[in-house]
Amino acid sequence: MNPVVESLTGTAGMTDQVIAADLLIACKAGVRDYATAISETASPRVRSTLRRHLDDAINFHEQVFNYMEDKGWYNAHDITKQVELDIRNADTALNL
Repeated sequence: MNPVVESLTGTAGMTDQVIAADLLIACKAGVRDYATAISETASPRVRSTLRRHLDDAINFHEQVFNYMEDKGWYNAHDITKQVELDIRNADTALNL
């Protein structure tokens, strides 16, 4: 992308990793919101529809997670590596 456009739009720090992390956070919120909606509806028909959407949201979350894990941007099985990555990401964000 054009550096001038990035500067004007505020997207200079937007990397694939940042976008994927933001998407993963949104996916988690979507799963939580569908689960809440399911628990609060009294209609079996609406509950059934929401469950299908919940399954789709869970599957999409898994796809985003797998993408991030494959890229080395998320280390769910090694907390030490994840903390190191989080610190590095925080340092990068502070230096933008």
